Amino acid sequence: MNQQEALFEYTLRIADDSLILGHRVSEWCGHGPILEEDIALTNIALDLVGQATNLLDYAALVENNGRDADTLAFLRYDRDYRNTLLVEQQNGDFGMTIARQFFFDIFRRLFFEALQKSTDATLSAIAEKSLKETKYHVKHSSEWMIRLGDGTEESRQRVQEAVDTLWRYTGELFYTDEVDQLLLSAQIAVDLEALKAPWMSYVQEIFSEATLEIPAHNWQQGGGRKGIHSEHLGYLLAEMQYMQRAYPGMEW
Repeated sequence: MNQQEALFEYTLRIADDSLILGHRVSEWCGHGPILEEDIALTNIALDLVGQATNLLDYAALVENNGRDADTLAFLRYDRDYRNTLLVEQQNGDFGMTIARQFFFDIFRRLFFEALQKSTDATLSAIAEKSLKETKYHVKHSSEWMIRLGDGTEESRQRVQEAVDTLWRYTGELFYTDEVDQLLLSAQIAVDLEALKAPWMSYVQEIFSEATLEIPAHNWQQGGGRKGIHSEHLGYLLAEMQYMQRAYPGMEW
């Protein structure tokens, strides 16, 4: 693998996390628990899709193989997506959605803060722009974790169940392989190992205030970075890709 191939793969991983989670969150549009939250979740989804668009545009440029952002978004098969398993998990109830967002938001804020220092000017610029949005995402999901965890008996039970279910997918956020190693040597990629401690510290801080417990088990599930996904991604793609596949080349 050369640097260009590694950069394409790396950019795709970041883009696919935003794209798939953006679609998941967009499923709440018109179904939010209150009007204000319906609007908030829709705006978060738009932020994530906007990040995905910028990153997929760059990935297509790096690949230089005749594909554009739309092709990469809508005309790949499930094994070609590089998102983590966490972001493709179903929305479930509101507590499940918030817990998933919380785990991802903290990681993304730390990630974009570090990516701003990348020697790749495009990734650095995308990180700088995306960080402004991500800081709001962290504030939003953190406040909801506290409200749900330190709220009623039912709200605490539901969000704790969400935490227990999703914890097994959080380790993949820090997955590294030869792609990361090659780009780290060129000071392009982020050292994900260095993000683990601050990520856990923030989780513990919010959980303490929310009276939530970190699961005792350390078992982790992965595979998404290599294209091995849960059954949920196939259904998501069937919906997300329908228009492009039914009407190839359609433009607004």
